[in-house]
Amino acid sequence: MIRMRTRSIACLASLLVGLAPAPIAWSLAAGDAAPACSAQSLDGGRNVSLADYRGKVVYLDFWASWCAPCRESFPFMNELQRDLAQKGLQIVAVSVDKTPEDAKSFLARYPASFTIALDTAANCPTAFRLEGMPSSYVIDRGGAVRAVHTGFHNSDRDEIRRQLVEALQGSKR
Repeated sequence: MIRMRTRSIACLASLLVGLAPAPIAWSLAAGDAAPACSAQSLDGGRNVSLADYRGKVVYLDFWASWCAPCRESFPFMNELQRDLAQKGLQIVAVSVDKTPEDAKSFLARYPASFTIALDTAANCPTAFRLEGMPSSYVIDRGGAVRAVHTGFHNSDRDEIRRQLVEALQGSKR
């Protein structure tokens, strides 16, 4: 009797595992190659592509007008761009808003001194397999992801700056 119950439980467990949907691809991690990504500049004037920044360290940030932590991250990214641009840093922030008006309304309150793109089709977020908002990636001069940050807290500032400085200096992880 116990043996039958054990077999029944094992069969049920196997069946449930077999019926479970396959997991969606995991988010990118440090060491992965940054996928190709391009989106329209917010003003619609040009295509912004990660390939354009090869040879620079890129801090790629995905944001949205409805994202509360983005309100804190934008002043920090302005500071990073001001402090580290001469050393080879380029910040690229890709809005996942559905309309340019939403993104522009956000930027009226939280201006950006770095490159802004709009990806209403969500091609770049899909390529990077975002898990939360905002999500940021430190990408080295060779196009490898050095660090991934999901969410933003003021307590993250020192660690992000350290990772960017290391990438700019060509340091190993």
